[in-house]
Amino acid sequence: MTASFGPSVTRRLIIKGIGAVALVGLGHATLGPWPALAAANDKYPEDAFKQKNANEAIKALYGRDHEASDKVKLDAPEIAENGGVVPISVRTTLNDVTSISFVVSENPFALAASYKIPEGTVPAVANRLKMAKTSNVIALVEAGGKLYSATKEVKVTVGGCGG
Repeated sequence: MTASFGPSVTRRLIIKGIGAVALVGLGHATLGPWPALAAANDKYPEDAFKQKNANEAIKALYGRDHEASDKVKLDAPEIAENGGVVPISVRTTLNDVTSISFVVSENPFALAASYKIPEGTVPAVANRLKMAKTSNVIALVEAGGKLYSATKEVKVTVGGCGG
């Protein structure tokens, strides 16, 4: 007589596997974000992320105007064949950088991402943004109590034709 491993064994293994994954996920959820939350000393800029206009988002986040700077290097494609995943990065040679943010002028909500830069950290950030349509991408760098920027137009094609 041979041993038969029927559907009940398979279900049992699946349930055990789901339980193990949930346990690992729970451990990550309870242990993972605490150091990041403890390090954050500023309130989440909820109002800035709700703004539909780029200038209003910048004002809500920083409360002041920005000036273009050649020390802020924004790298973004000229043409994005997939607006759902647009790779961008920014780096700077400015000293005392405290934050870096990305604004997409024509998105339904202009502020796409904002990062606090801890002292001693290399001031460089890379991200993949979702863009609704062709738009200016503005990289904002707060350094030494001033706000600097670099802007680049990214053309989003429909259907990935590149034209």
